Amino acid sequence: MDARPVSDVRPRLILGSGSPRRLELLAQLGLAPDEVRPPEIDETPRKAEPPRAYCLRIARAKAEAMVLRDGEIALCADTTVALGRRILGKPEDSAQAASFLRLLSGRRHRVITAVAVKRGAQLWERDVTSVVKLKRLSEPEIAGYLATGDWQGKAGGYAIQGPAGAFIPWIQGSYTAIVGLPVYETAQLLRVAGCPVGGVNP
Repeated sequence: MDARPVSDVRPRLILGSGSPRRLELLAQLGLAPDEVRPPEIDETPRKAEPPRAYCLRIARAKAEAMVLRDGEIALCADTTVALGRRILGKPEDSAQAASFLRLLSGRRHRVITAVAVKRGAQLWERDVTSVVKLKRLSEPEIAGYLATGDWQGKAGGYAIQGPAGAFIPWIQGSYTAIVGLPVYETAQLLRVAGCPVGGVNP
């Protein structure tokens, strides 16, 4: 029988995302979720909703939708690509992905990732904004990238860690946030919530 105080028992980490990229980034922190349990929510932007406010709202809504048992901590996140005030979500098809890439071609845009951690009735959240520049893309380059299928399920129609990385000469900010989970900020939130990271829980 485990006689340790409840506070000394490691909480169960529940990842509220089906993203394999977030699993890989969690592994950089030495963490593997005890369960992957993505919530179902409506991710439709509200009329005239700014990209940062949208991203924070969606990450928070995901966490709030999680039904947790005692001793569980939920980790949720959302990544949004913004060109000015325009939100470029996950493309519905290759035609929309192509239109996104044409919009981003030769320009700088923002990638916003919001993280929400929930334990009981408490919720902690952070967001990170990075800036990404895409080179000017030719139509053959766009067609070649679309043929890889890497655009599917990616905000803005591309992923920096995939073949599209060859199109990105410059970023400012957090690379891991652009991929989908800012590891520094995530570690801070998890520690505050009582989840040890790297064996340390100050």
